[in-house]
Amino acid sequence: MRQFNVVVLGAGGVGKSALTVRFVRDVFVENYDPTIEEQYHRPMMVDGERDSLEVLDTAGAEQFTSLNEVYIKSGRGFVLVFRQVPWQAILSDLSKYQFNSLTQEVSLKEVESLRKQIFRIKGSENVPIVVVGTKSDLVSEREVPTTTIESLASRWNLPFYETSAKRNWHINDVFEDLLRQMRVRYPPDAAKKTKKKQQKGPCIIM
Repeated sequence: MRQFNVVVLGAGGVGKSALTVRFVRDVFVENYDPTIEEQYHRPMMVDGERDSLEVLDTAGAEQFTSLNEVYIKSGRGFVLVFRQVPWQAILSDLSKYQFNSLTQEVSLKEVESLRKQIFRIKGSENVPIVVVGTKSDLVSEREVPTTTIESLASRWNLPFYETSAKRNWHINDVFEDLLRQMRVRYPPDAAKKTKKKQQKGPCIIM
């Protein structure tokens, strides 16, 4: 069983923790607790093969964005998250959320910025990435039209999923897609060669 590390990135309050916890523990976390950093593990069977995912739920608050470069350097696959409904839709209970003057248009722009940052740090556009829109169950309150997102995903050449942690819609699909991408990007032979290279000691001339 191989292990792949996944990094979940996005602006503050877009639903990264709800998405991650639903995937790992199959529960819906309704109360928003600003995350600094949480790490989870879950084995996953996809296409008859069993692998383990190490999922890092990152902080999205502005004071922690400087850590993104560290996360990106260590990550092998990335879930880029934005919220599809406007903040006005949940003004009825602000105690559950923390906003940094974010509208959903801004959170989508953050995804674009993260995508470019990943390519720059990795030095390649051949990086396993999935784009995720949250709160798809609130259809009547959505701010970003599906057509807009699909157009962006097509232009970026990245898979896109509309999800709902509350309804458990398409959560597993996101991580299954990402796992398939990582298997292709990091085949077993390449992993063995890297490990062998790391284990090989320095050449000593007597």
